[in-house]
Amino acid sequence: MAIGLDVPQPPEPDDPEAYDYETCPFYGELPVRGQVLVGTVVSNDMDRTVVVEREYEVKVPKYDRYMKRRSRVSAHVPGVLEPISVGDDVKIAETRPLSKTKHHVVVEVLDSEDTTHAEPAGSEPAGDVQAEPQGGAD
Repeated sequence: MAIGLDVPQPPEPDDPEAYDYETCPFYGELPVRGQVLVGTVVSNDMDRTVVVEREYEVKVPKYDRYMKRRSRVSAHVPGVLEPISVGDDVKIAETRPLSKTKHHVVVEVLDSEDTTHAEPAGSEPAGDVQAEPQGGAD
């Protein structure tokens, strides 16, 4: 069953008798509609729930610059996508209210092979480089 988004279909649940089909967008009856957001998991302490934080920029017209903002969204994790760990990049989609704070569901765990923050092997950290004294007046 397609959910209407361009995301890969996860494998079917191992134990169909005990699986919660009511809150699964892939194999159950949970409709997905509205916003689709991408963010990073910052907490997975709750059962079948993760907290996703996303950072975005807002233009400040007075200064003609952009300001960074962050928002945190609680999202339901279907059983077929478990386990999700802190630091994973995920795609979440809006759905009907599942609880007081959960209105989104995780639909895809994105590949986080972003190597822009990693240093190349064999390079020395920039903190060990000493600055040369500048020629000045004696």
